[in-house]
Amino acid sequence: MADQISSITNHFLRAFLFTVIFWNNIQCSVEHGLTMDYSNRSLSTVPKNLPAQITELYLSHNNISEIQMSDFSSLSKLQVLIISHNLIGELDFSVFQYNEDLKHLDLSHNNLQTLSCYPTTSLRHLDLSYNNFIDMPICPEFGKMLKLEYLGLSLTRIHKSDFSVLAHLQLDTLFLDLEDLSEYIPGNLPVFNTKNLLIVFPPNGDYHVLADLEISVTESLELSNIQDKQVNDLKTFLLKLNKNVTLVNLTLNNMQCVWKDFIDILQTVWESTTEYLVIFNMTQVEAPSTVEFQHTKTALKALTIKQTTFTTFGSDPQNMYRLFSEMNIRALTISDAGLIHMLCPSEPSDFIYLCFSNNTLTDTVFKSCDNLTLLEKLILKSNHLKNLGGVSLMTSHMKSLKYLDMSLNLLQYEDYENKCNWGENLVTLNLSCNMLSESVFRCLPVNIQMLDLQNNQISSIPKEIIELNALEEINLASNKLADLPGCGQFRSLRLLNIEMNSVVSPSSEFYQTCQGIKELKAGHNPFACTCELRQFINLGKQGLMELVDWPDSYVCEYPDYVMGILLKDFYISEVVCNVSLLVTIVLISTVVLVAAVTFLCIYFDIPWYLKMLWHWSKVKHRTQKNKPEEMLSNIQFHAFISYSECDSDWVKNVLIPNLEKDGSIRICQH
Repeated sequence: MADQISSITNHFLRAFLFTVIFWNNIQCSVEHGLTMDYSNRSLSTVPKNLPAQITELYLSHNNISEIQMSDFSSLSKLQVLIISHNLIGELDFSVFQYNEDLKHLDLSHNNLQTLSCYPTTSLRHLDLSYNNFIDMPICPEFGKMLKLEYLGLSLTRIHKSDFSVLAHLQLDTLFLDLEDLSEYIPGNLPVFNTKNLLIVFPPNGDYHVLADLEISVTESLELSNIQDKQVNDLKTFLLKLNKNVTLVNLTLNNMQCVWKDFIDILQTVWESTTEYLVIFNMTQVEAPSTVEFQHTKTALKALTIKQTTFTTFGSDPQNMYRLFSEMNIRALTISDAGLIHMLCPSEPSDFIYLCFSNNTLTDTVFKSCDNLTLLEKLILKSNHLKNLGGVSLMTSHMKSLKYLDMSLNLLQYEDYENKCNWGENLVTLNLSCNMLSESVFRCLPVNIQMLDLQNNQISSIPKEIIELNALEEINLASNKLADLPGCGQFRSLRLLNIEMNSVVSPSSEFYQTCQGIKELKAGHNPFACTCELRQFINLGKQGLMELVDWPDSYVCEYPDYVMGILLKDFYISEVVCNVSLLVTIVLISTVVLVAAVTFLCIYFDIPWYLKMLWHWSKVKHRTQKNKPEEMLSNIQFHAFISYSECDSDWVKNVLIPNLEKDGSIRICQH
């Protein structure tokens, strides 16, 4: 329920919100086609020879002064055309007669003065606001646009008959820009028949348009640019809300008023049927010492006040804080308001959702407060909180608290501080953008499921911490971690974000304890592409774990010869990285070589040849050493004959007798 209330309160804070919603719906309905974006190109004309398959064409923020039929006649599939912020002065709707599927047309912020109409019946969204129309830019053909859901107009003169053409259309959203209104006769404003109505009033308070405003079926109303002179007209209009049971959401944007007017407006809405009130960008309001407000039973569910500074220079601020803390509503947002404190409700509160972001709250906020037992979501983003242990004690009294956002503060935690004591149901904790070190892991809720520690000063994850068995997601991006941590204390972890750290390679513990992780976001780290990284690269290549932003965000940083290479393109042999495999290969190769040499020696009688070579070398050595005359005196034979057995007869009977017949040569035979 708290999440729903939060979504709704934030939902109505954006100007022209309904336009955005409808635009998203249009985008979803567009079939897969071709999108072309020519925005911010300084174009003076619509580009020629555009592909016929275009379904979405963006031409905003250019210098186009004229559009012709030939510009879009070939784009039969065109569904979305954004041509805002140009210099177009005239428009003939017949230029779109060949664009039968055109649903979304934005011509806002041009110089349009005249229109020539043509029944463009397929349109659902038409924005003609912020142009130079003098009279209502409406013609009879608009009455045939039965599919039209959003219409944006700018007016300088209002005649009651101007809206008669639109009376039977079932508009979802009507936006009226009356900033340049120069002529208005009281009573000329019709009763608007639209679910969502957005009106920007003229700064000149002499035109009492707001006093004439009446709505019938409007569920969401946004009124902008309400000056001091128009506040009484606003009060008059708000008194009518007590009789109107359809208005659910009311947004007051850019309003000037004093404290008394603010309280009168708030009290009137409090007593109406309105469920969600948003006050955005109100002038600085000085709260008096005495604050009168009737906290009666109300239909209001959520109050949102943004970019409105409340001051108490000459008064007691406690009374102003009491005004807000005692509200019997489910959701309260006061952000960008200069709050330095907020009181604890004096009785058990109905608050389910509280947001005090972008203020100057300190550690004393809600200290020892035990009347927020129904609170499920608390946002204290961007304040002056410093002591994490003290903040944990604050939540210990909030028995229903599930979501806590304390990002963008000055939080620190030291090991010597007292033990932290968090609310037992807290499951989502945002501590990003603080000054926390690794000691924060000794001060975390035991039942936490989603933890955001992005952009702190964490350099490691200590071993001696409480096991966070329920933790499913942890964000450690933009810290000082040197390696991928293990998951020994996070047995249920499914998502780990560790991008933009100093990770060189994963730890061995990571592979052993993090098999349960489904998504890992580890890009933009200075990876050392060595053997240790091979297993991590295989995670991405084989899909064993989803590496978010793989492969573009994963780049080698070290050593220098692979710097800039994507991890997916890095390769190093298994043999180089596996010492055991390398030793095995060397041993096997040696054994094979020895066996081969042995076999060859035996087969080719190589030992005999080696022996002969040895003797020959000895003789050669002796020959070189001794003198020739000494050698001749020791000679017994002049020649040695080796022969095959089959030639033995010839050697013995023919060769030797002939060589030795004169006795001058003596033969040594084998």
